[in-house]
Parts: sequence; C-alpha cells; structure tokens
Amino acid sequence: MRSTLLLISALFAVTLVGCGSGGNDKTDEPIANAPTGGGQLKGDLEVVAFKGGYGIDFYQQAAKEFEAKNPDLKIKVTGDPKVWEQLRPRFIGGTPPDLTYPGWGMDHWSLAEEGELMDLDKALDSPAEDGKGTWRDTFEPSILALGKLEGKQYVLPYFFNINGWWYDPVVFAKNGWTAPKTYDELLALCEKIKAKGIAPLTFQGHYPYYMIEGMLLPWALSVGGPDVIKACQNLEPGAWKSPAILQAAKMIDELRKKGYFEEGAVGLTHTESQEDFIHGKAAMIPCGTWLYSEMSKQMPAGQKLEFFLAPAVAGGKGDPSSVMISIEPWMVPAKGKNPDAAVGFYKYMSSLEKAKQFVQQKGTLTAIKGSDATELPEVLKTPLAAFKASKNVWSQQYRNWYPKFDTETQNALTSMLTGDLTPEAFCDRVEAAAEQTRQDKGVTKHKL
Repeated sequence: MRSTLLLISALFAVTLVGCGSGGNDKTDEPIANAPTGGGQLKGDLEVVAFKGGYGIDFYQQAAKEFEAKNPDLKIKVTGDPKVWEQLRPRFIGGTPPDLTYPGWGMDHWSLAEEGELMDLDKALDSPAEDGKGTWRDTFEPSILALGKLEGKQYVLPYFFNINGWWYDPVVFAKNGWTAPKTYDELLALCEKIKAKGIAPLTFQGHYPYYMIEGMLLPWALSVGGPDVIKACQNLEPGAWKSPAILQAAKMIDELRKKGYFEEGAVGLTHTESQEDFIHGKAAMIPCGTWLYSEMSKQMPAGQKLEFFLAPAVAGGKGDPSSVMISIEPWMVPAKGKNPDAAVGFYKYMSSLEKAKQFVQQKGTLTAIKGSDATELPEVLKTPLAAFKASKNVWSQQYRNWYPKFDTETQNALTSMLTGDLTPEAFCDRVEAAAEQTRQDKGVTKHKL
C-alpha cells in the first residue's frame, strides 16, 4: 500500500494489530456459510470504492473481465472521492454493497466490532484464483496481518503505501545537494536550500497526519526505539509525554523557527503543497508512495521524483532502516447480498497477473507476493528497496482505532506548526487526549 517482505517477527514485535481489551461480542460469533468465492458465480454484485489518486477504472475493467468468466454475474462498480459519506447511511440501514473500499474516511474497525463485516478467514483458507495453494498464501503475511482484529481477518489489503520523503534528483544534482541521512545533515542542507531562495520543506497543512507520519512518529522511533511507538499506540499512561516524543516535537518546532517550512504551508491542501513541491517552490516533502500517481498529470515533462527515509537521529535507539507502511482497506459487509461473488471477484483482482497490472498501471505496490517482479515504475524502485532492506517495518494503527483521539493529535500538531503551542504544550495536550480516550468506556481499547 513488501516479498522479501520482512522479518515478520520484527513487524509483529513492533506494531501489528494484536488483541484488544474488550470489544463487541459479535466479533466472536461464527459466520454461517462463510463465502469462499468458488464455482460459477451469479446474480448481482455491487462494488463501491474510494475514488482517489488511483481512480476506479482498474476495478471496472477487472469487473468486465470477471463477468466474462461468470456470464450469469453482473457487476456494478461505482466510486466517489468521499464515498464514506454515502456508505455510512447504507451500513446503518442494513443495505451495504457486497464489496467495498471506503478509504480512510470510515472507521472500519468499529464496523468489525459491531458485526458489520464478514470474517474472511475461511475465504482466505480456500483455494487461490489459480488453484495453487490457498488464497491466504498469495498475500505477503506481514501486510495481510494489518487487516486483523482480535485475531480475525476483517480487512483485506490490495495496494500498500510506504511512507517517507521525496525530492527532485535533477534539482539536487544541479546544486550539489544529497538527500540527508541524519537530522544534523538535514539542518545543514536546509540552510543551503534556503540560501537559494527555495523553501527547504513543505507539507500538507490541511491534513496534519502527513506530518505525524512523516516526521513526528519516525523521529520519536529514531530517538527512543520501537517501544516508544508501541506505548503511544497502546495509550500507555505518559507515553505521549515521553522524552522521545518531546524531542521529535522539538525537532519539528526547530525547523519551523529556522524558517525551513514553506510559508503558509499550514493552510495548503495535499495537492496544493504537492504542486508547490513539483514546481520547485519547495525542495522536499513528506508523503507516501501514492505521490507520483496523484501528481503525475501536473508534473513537468521529464521530471523525476526520488524517495528517502526520514533523516534519522544520530545516536538514537531506533533502527535507521525502519519503514512505515499502511494499507488501503477492502472488506465484505456481513449484510451484503452476494458475499460469494464479492470474495470471488476480489480473488480475481488479487491474482498475481492482475496485481502486476495494477503495479504497472497505477505506479504503486501491492500486497500480493511476486507482484513487484515486473517492470516497476522507476519511482517505486527506491522505496521498494528500502522496504525490503528494512529490519523494522511498522504501521500507525491508532489513527484507525481511535479517530477522535487522532483528530486531536492532528489539531495539536497544527497548533504547534503555527507557533501557538510549544513542544511541551503539544505533548501535554495529546497526553490529555490519550487519557480521555483511556477513560472512555465506550471506546474499545486495542493492544499491539
């Protein structure tokens, strides 16, 4: 959204979804007649997907191909940039689509806790699309595990994202600059860039989570190691006021005070800041591997993008090869009318052949083993190499578990970026929000 994918043990030790404390009893109920997607499929299949940077044309084409294999099946694929607004009333009314990818505007874990999503473990243990082994075996296990809750598979990955920073290698080479590997190197580089009249960094100010994922959490991990992030995500008392989180906040504040951020970035949308970056108003930007696909139509002819990991903190406890990933959630609603067709169609979409096509057409990576063994877009080679070389692949989970808390962390970071909060006050505010979440008995708690 990784085939050498990793030391799976390292990922589980750091930040895969583990067991939660509590939760709706419905998650423990066995699913009767769990679908496996086998045989000739028929009836109507409704697929509703988030229409973001990758569009929905790939899914629509796959639907036509799958209909040809199943003449008695009719598939309707629709999408919208704010599809979650359409899906909420449908789930509430008991009329959800058969298969959906709602994007990140919908709390899918709450849906799972409320019994609204199908347990897909039986489907994953059924034969793969090509009949060789199980469907489960076709996924990279570490990425597949990000879709588990309470040990059960409710969410399936398709493409996955690798988070990091980006720059234009032509501009850097022209000026004799190199991508910084440490925070000290970053400070020195930013001063050189600023002297050229270019903003060293920009960011997607309307969506502060880009900065949380691109700077705050990676730097906290670099300072204090993976246990710092685990404690924060587990909402352990005092975790968000730890020395590592505070130092990471101070680093962001230092960049602000030195004038290394693009002026007015806090007011920019993701596309506005990314357009400023590709047009040379800023030299670097934090973003995931969706950047190229999202901005390729606006890029000047011949422009290149290059990826690097957030500069590490010298002497920190974290492994400098650490990589943050995320998946985009696909799911089968429990009240859908045609779950067998939903599973069958998703099996087809996630077959190796289709996954390779998605990589080639959309310029991103998928969770399917071997899908990167194709003619990769140049822009994916460096992030994929970083992913495969990483000794610690991890993911930010609390954003999905605790949406209200996540919103408060983002608001607090914005206040720090505008100078309205000191790093210390930022930590106090986020820790207070974490405590409020801890004390809220209506919120299911989760552990890594």
